[in-house]
Amino acid sequence: MSNHLPQSPLWRRTAVAAAAGLLLAAGAVHAQQSAGSINVRASKGATITIENKSIGVSRQLKANDDGAAQVSQLPSGTYTVTVTSATGSKDSKTVEVQAGQGSDAYFGTLQTVVITGSANRSLDVKSTESNQTLTKATIDRIPVIKDVTAVTLLAPGAVEGDGRIGQTGSRGGNVPSIGGASPAENAYYINGFNVTNIVNGVAFNQIPFEAIAEHQVKTGGYGAEFGRSLGGVISVNTKRGTNDFHGGVSASYSPEAWRGSSVYSERNAAGTWDLKNRPGGTSESKVNAWASGALIKDELFFFGILEGNNKSTNTYGNDRQTELTNTSPNYLVKLDWNITKSNLLELTAFSDKTTDYINTWVSPTKYGTAKGAYVGSEAYTYGGQNTVLKWTSWLTDDFNISAMYGRGDYSRSSDISSAACPIVRDQRVNPRLNYGCGTVLSVTDPTANDKREAFRLDGEYTMGNHQIRAGLDTEKYNVVDGTQYSGGTLYRIFNLANGSKLSNGYTNTSGSTMAYVEARTFKNGGTFLTKNSAWYVEDNYQVTKDVLVNAGIRNEQFTNNNANGDPFIDIKNTWAPRFGASWDVSGKGDLKVYGNLGRYYIPVYANTNVRLAGAETNYFDYYAYTGSIGAAPQQLPGMGATLGSRLTLSNGKTPDPKTVVDPDIKPMHQDELILGFQKALASNWSVGVKYTHRKLRDAMDDICNDEGPAAWAVKNGYTQAQADAIGGAIGHCFLYNAGRDLKANVDLNGTGTLSTVLIPASALQMPEPERLYDAIEITFERAWDKKWSFQGSYVYARSRGNTEGYVKSDIGQDDAGISQDFDYPGLMEGSYGDLPNDRQHTIKMFGSYALNNEWRIGGSLIAKSGRPKNCFGYYNGTTDTVSIQYGSSSFYCNGVPVPRGSMGRLEWTKEVNLQATYTPGWQKGLTFTIDALNIFNERGVRGVNEQGEFGVSTPDPAYGQPVADSIQKPRSFRLSGSYEF
Repeated sequence: MSNHLPQSPLWRRTAVAAAAGLLLAAGAVHAQQSAGSINVRASKGATITIENKSIGVSRQLKANDDGAAQVSQLPSGTYTVTVTSATGSKDSKTVEVQAGQGSDAYFGTLQTVVITGSANRSLDVKSTESNQTLTKATIDRIPVIKDVTAVTLLAPGAVEGDGRIGQTGSRGGNVPSIGGASPAENAYYINGFNVTNIVNGVAFNQIPFEAIAEHQVKTGGYGAEFGRSLGGVISVNTKRGTNDFHGGVSASYSPEAWRGSSVYSERNAAGTWDLKNRPGGTSESKVNAWASGALIKDELFFFGILEGNNKSTNTYGNDRQTELTNTSPNYLVKLDWNITKSNLLELTAFSDKTTDYINTWVSPTKYGTAKGAYVGSEAYTYGGQNTVLKWTSWLTDDFNISAMYGRGDYSRSSDISSAACPIVRDQRVNPRLNYGCGTVLSVTDPTANDKREAFRLDGEYTMGNHQIRAGLDTEKYNVVDGTQYSGGTLYRIFNLANGSKLSNGYTNTSGSTMAYVEARTFKNGGTFLTKNSAWYVEDNYQVTKDVLVNAGIRNEQFTNNNANGDPFIDIKNTWAPRFGASWDVSGKGDLKVYGNLGRYYIPVYANTNVRLAGAETNYFDYYAYTGSIGAAPQQLPGMGATLGSRLTLSNGKTPDPKTVVDPDIKPMHQDELILGFQKALASNWSVGVKYTHRKLRDAMDDICNDEGPAAWAVKNGYTQAQADAIGGAIGHCFLYNAGRDLKANVDLNGTGTLSTVLIPASALQMPEPERLYDAIEITFERAWDKKWSFQGSYVYARSRGNTEGYVKSDIGQDDAGISQDFDYPGLMEGSYGDLPNDRQHTIKMFGSYALNNEWRIGGSLIAKSGRPKNCFGYYNGTTDTVSIQYGSSSFYCNGVPVPRGSMGRLEWTKEVNLQATYTPGWQKGLTFTIDALNIFNERGVRGVNEQGEFGVSTPDPAYGQPVADSIQKPRSFRLSGSYEF
């Protein structure tokens, strides 16, 4: 395996630019996302004291010859910075430290910018990260849904992911797309501990919302200590105790009666889709109780919170109705121990284990509330227990280290009473009709779970004008996973027009449209181990007092085992360089010009282990439909003559790990370039402009095309039997770098001996993967001064290419790393265009205003242009004969090419939220708030069914139907109150 850095055109152009003197930027100077830093400018040799009396933290150091000093690894909070000059004169400033950011304290004639109450700071001129950090106090002033994703979506460059991507039930579709990446390419942290679900990247552990102290979104430009993300890094830091005892209770209430109507979609006479009201909706209430304080003054502190939850959702469908309830409590405990003045030990323990209980009944009337026969129950458990231990030591004024160890559990277990009942669905009509006793399409392994164990070590040493940072980390995941169709087989009834062809090659020659049954059997599963590790080194060089230059390198390793415990992916030495600089133009911290260039890798998710290296059975049978439905409870469709032969995609065996992956495979990664500036203005205002360019490099995906490799083999001297073996090796689906040459280990002669075969990219007929993201971002902020604040952004962005990345939102497929992209060459014809997360225009604004000492109002606006539309149909080209096996999955529709994004766009979505808060003067600590979310009850559609055919030129009546999980949530009101003492 080659370890050198590929010399792509972007890197070559950048090297020339760097040689010409262009200053590009890198990640933040301060260490880790759970701590912050203070940068001080004073006089040469001045004594600097930094103190936070509420948590017993105090540091003292000397300014260097330029009068500069920095203290890192500081817990969030308010600090007093005191400078004592050589003459004995003193000056003090109050500085607010936020996790993952640097705060400045400039003394003398340098200006500062007031950002909160008595806390002053200038722009963070030592950081070139693109991030948005909101404190809990700021979040409380914004009318927003109380979850991590909703707050993340306030950041520039973040948009909602497809509603089908992510978890189901009460956490359904709860993941964002950041910077043009797929929703599966973000990393999530709590107090520095990675809580991203490793199966497919579209879930994460959470904490009680009232436990959040700070919420940070890094949308680009992060330094060498960060990896395993191509989208963004979402980092949450929790509250902690202080020397003062505090406690409180809070409650929120949002009943179904205060919400806009639930809706369903129906095609009108003009052929378009209308949203119509129906009964049903969600009621939710939460209660929190918390306490914090010092167990030992200045030394040992605690914070603890318990959250009670009561959520119920009633859904009334065409022929079924469901009731979901969730009453699972959550908790968090945080302990901070100042062992000495130079050693801090932190313990975080929390649980977000939650269970959705779902009951299903037959609906006698469409979208009505009357209950028919009881069908069955389901229970889904998510989340789990997490424990994080972190030690920080300031060994000298110039050298500090930190170590973190964490363990986490994430349950994905299920208990489904109808698991033995198959799903029977008539898709010839709209809305589609369901028969039988099945309640869910797929049944997961009842014991499915993930266990995470992680360790990291970081060090930071200041030597003159150089700040050297280095670290290493390792993560180990044990995954138990498996899926099968309810009852083992999915039965669907379709129409096939005369002359149309099925995926197995059967053609209807009856002279008229015929009805047929597709019976698909699918099952996979196993226990899998995944290991990720990395090390990094970074030098932050203060070239002058106003110019910082940064250079770093990150090296990552990824190992994935199959169901037998054997490695099938073992990638070492992926080099991710990060370069950059930041210029404090005026030397006063009020104008920063910055930029950065970096390479970022993402690990191979365990979903690839399950689908590619596990035991998987997947085949289709086709029958003529007799027109009858069998007896209850299963109500199987009447199946007559067999139409063609069985179409087998997987045979149920665990493959040899050497035969499913290119041994020279490289993980998916992208290069990123950012250039921008920030300017602090008068009256607490600041503005910024930034350009971002992202380009996807090597993409990992599976290829299932046997025809191209077999034909190439025959032309290049292999026997027909050997060519068939080569084609079969690739045809069972093989993981490689799409668009590149493929190296495979093949049993050419049926002897069990593997031979290496190098198949050129030209024989595979695949395009190189492309995903380009370009964005211009304009931001503005008027910081809170106890009277009012205002913040917002406008982003013009283009996301183009032939692959979204790790998932495929086009069809709601969250098979991270092995979507249907690049399976067959015919599926990639016409695939270049505007990608599903392309939102060309996004406007975000939010702010608050204090009317007086008791009343405050707030509001927010988010408006986005619509998503591009497609028409997917049966492949009707000539590149191969196998793409048609995937049914309505190609960029052919009605028998002709329909390139990506050529079917227009969905409408803009707009949402206005309002808030009013009352803090009565007659009772200190008491607060009442009412939030009106989506006050105008906009019901924008963010995604539609883009699969347009049942067979070649046989239209699907559900084409263009709004995806239920991608319809904008209705207007709701949330009443909340809290008392803190």
